[in-house]
Amino acid sequence: MFLYLSNKKILQTENYFILREFQDGTDLYLAETETETDPGATMDDYHAFQIIDGNLPVPKDCFAVFNHIPVLEEGRSQFEARFLNRARKIEQEPGFLSIKVCRPLNSDTYIVITCWEKEDDFVNWQSSSAYIHAHKKRGTSEGIDKQQPEIFPRPSFVKKYFVIS
Repeated sequence: MFLYLSNKKILQTENYFILREFQDGTDLYLAETETETDPGATMDDYHAFQIIDGNLPVPKDCFAVFNHIPVLEEGRSQFEARFLNRARKIEQEPGFLSIKVCRPLNSDTYIVITCWEKEDDFVNWQSSSAYIHAHKKRGTSEGIDKQQPEIFPRPSFVKKYFVIS
């Protein structure tokens, strides 16, 4: 599966969504396809990803959290192994709908997308034992964020959206 993100409509597929940014209200267009597709736009107009984990489509009318994680080329296999071998406890959390781990095809930034029935479900997960378990090595010598050589060229960041259609 492949995923395309753009600030303008570039692909029309069965799995096509408009996301409204939580803070500033700008729209983002998301298209999912079974095969890699040429969106017919310049590379500056979209970000392309291969979905390496998670196979459910983005649900309509949900709260979506996009964790943008820049990873150096030499750190990709290590980063992906951590996600592919995760405990998968988030899937049991109340209000959880889906997760997608997306490998960048035209940048260095992975996106991990989690979808929730509502924002409160995401906030509650952040204080859950599942969250603590998933992030227990962060900041320690065993954590991927402290491994040497460093694989993150700059800090990660989060964006939140409402999936509106």
